[in-house]
Amino acid sequence: MSVQPEAAPVVAPEKTQTSRRAWGILLFAGVCEIAFAVSTDGSRGFTNLSWSIATVITAAATIFTLSLALRTIDVGVGYAVWTGIGASGAAIFGAIIFGESLGPLRILFLAVIITGVICLKLAGGSTDSAKSDD
Repeated sequence: MSVQPEAAPVVAPEKTQTSRRAWGILLFAGVCEIAFAVSTDGSRGFTNLSWSIATVITAAATIFTLSLALRTIDVGVGYAVWTGIGASGAAIFGAIIFGESLGPLRILFLAVIITGVICLKLAGGSTDSAKSDD
């Protein structure tokens, strides 16, 4: 009589690890959103081919990565963080790349957006148990 070893139980990843991964993906989605906004401006109404190609690629990347993050993060929080990263990053990089104005008041309100994004992250917004694959 041979004794077969019991199979090790399958352990689901910890919620904190899943949440951390989702927030990392959301951060990457925000970076893609910045690239999308900057490349859209650079495309000059889709008249510049290289910037236009970059616009299409970054648009697909930002939507795809946002959708991955929203598997775990609440849509309201995820979307607010994504647009906050995109808006503030686009303003900063627009000033750097295209020489757009970025005065003290704009910097102040960009800081308010960034602070809001950080506070949303600290407040949570992950619903690992509520968002299961049905």
